[in-house]
Amino acid sequence: MRRYVLKLAYNGTNYHGWQMQDNAHTVQSEITEKLSLLLKEQISITGCGRTDTGVHASEFFAHFDIDELSYSEKDLLHKLNNFLPMDIVIYELYPVSSDFHTRFSAISRTYSYYISQIKNPFKLSTSYYFNVSLDVDAMNKACGYILAYTDFTSFSKSHTQTATNNCSIERAGFEMVDKELVFTITADRFLRNMVRAIVGTLIEIGKGKLSAEAMKKVIEAKNRSGAGYSVPAHGLFLEKVEYPIIDK
Repeated sequence: MRRYVLKLAYNGTNYHGWQMQDNAHTVQSEITEKLSLLLKEQISITGCGRTDTGVHASEFFAHFDIDELSYSEKDLLHKLNNFLPMDIVIYELYPVSSDFHTRFSAISRTYSYYISQIKNPFKLSTSYYFNVSLDVDAMNKACGYILAYTDFTSFSKSHTQTATNNCSIERAGFEMVDKELVFTITADRFLRNMVRAIVGTLIEIGKGKLSAEAMKKVIEAKNRSGAGYSVPAHGLFLEKVEYPIIDK
């Protein structure tokens, strides 16, 4: 049995997230179906995480096991891309050691959230249109407080099955990129809905409804009701997944 990794990207607009589920069209189910048809056996694919409905991924990894490929890696990559819809692309396909796991071997993940403050019809599905003036300096000051904490219960979706709500965040902040306000955050792991809830809270700070220092109280309360709203999913991208050196 040999393990292979797929490096891919997708526009999540037409999907109910990555994770396969009953009666829903997902990225995982789309790739599983096409790969299984090409390889003429049922393939089980494991992703590096899960994204919610409408969330995008600029970089995503998944792995599968098989006794032997019926095509060369190059030919399978070509055929799979021809078979998949235009909103999913496979960039690379390569073998790895059997102990490599796209989810559990990851050491960090980076998400970005895009906010467009100028009306742009070409960004409708990939950026949150929010044309209210924001105090970006106050928002970035609040981001500095985020780095001092590890328990992010206040930004977690309720009733999840995670063993801990602790995350180690190494980067968080806003910058202007091509006329969009972009929030980027890097951590060893993320809770469900965490990034969208953090951004919603930061927007409340940017509007002046909360002070930058209020972020500390929000986090320390460990109560989702004290944080801001969850911003829409379509502005969120999984941008990067970091691994140790992969033994192929």
